[in-house]
Amino acid sequence: MTSLTNNALRTWLHGLPGVDQVGIEARAAGLGSRSIKSDSKSWAIDMAIAMIDLTTLEGSDTIGKVRSLCAKAAYPDPTDPATPQVAAVCVYNDMVGVACDALQGTGIHVAAVSTAFPSGRASLAVKLADTRDAVRAGADEIDMVIDRGAFLSGDYRLVFDQITAVKEVCARPGDQPDAHLKVILETGELATYDNVRRASWLAMLAGADFIKTSTGKIQPAATMPVTLVMLEAVRDWRELTGDMIGVKPAGGIRTSKDAIKYLVMVSEIAGDDWLDPAWFRFGASSLLTDLLMQRQKLRKGAYSGADYVSID
Repeated sequence: MTSLTNNALRTWLHGLPGVDQVGIEARAAGLGSRSIKSDSKSWAIDMAIAMIDLTTLEGSDTIGKVRSLCAKAAYPDPTDPATPQVAAVCVYNDMVGVACDALQGTGIHVAAVSTAFPSGRASLAVKLADTRDAVRAGADEIDMVIDRGAFLSGDYRLVFDQITAVKEVCARPGDQPDAHLKVILETGELATYDNVRRASWLAMLAGADFIKTSTGKIQPAATMPVTLVMLEAVRDWRELTGDMIGVKPAGGIRTSKDAIKYLVMVSEIAGDDWLDPAWFRFGASSLLTDLLMQRQKLRKGAYSGADYVSID
């Protein structure tokens, strides 16, 4: 694939099967209507907590806020030590060192948004420097954004080359594990499900470890039909290559009910192998609060007051 011209890459991507919009939306709606029994609900809530990339991506972020978020990531419910930890904390580059220090020894990953997040409007040199800084600071995962302008203009080769270049910068010397690369498609700007499918395959061809729906800064962000298309893509990729790629819906998933709908869809579309924080994540902040309140209700039989759960 690295030797293909842009025309050849375009021909290949446009040769993918088209997405039936009515069919995909009906399938997503049907999966979202499944009822979950109490025992399964308890398991699903714990799994959803363990899949969260707890996120703060505001210009007003402070060292104190990031440290507080890391404390919540490690001990989501201090009254119940059995509560799972989250998968990762996601921050801007300049806060990677703070998060790494606060999470040392917990096993929780540090993810950094990179490549001129959220717009992606920067030169490749700037994008690579941005990523290199985060990796050197200790980031375990890099969430990069694709150049949507190039993609929508049909310049798939440029998008491919930028992803592969960022992937190379994620490498660490010696025996140190490389940073995992999560490629953000910003599906709210891609306009069609066909484009979501093409962008998913393009990212996987270029070396993505995860494909991610959104930055959370553009609406619509994550939706069930879009995530369904991406789950089909990783399922088909595994059938073709034998390799698993992760999926991360991000933005707009705020309730336990919504999170459980996504877990049902993961199981039905991609398969139970993806029901693991190594292969499926939620990019969220407020979602954790609702999951904890629902978990406390299942444990105690009643909702705790809002002041029993910290606010992000």
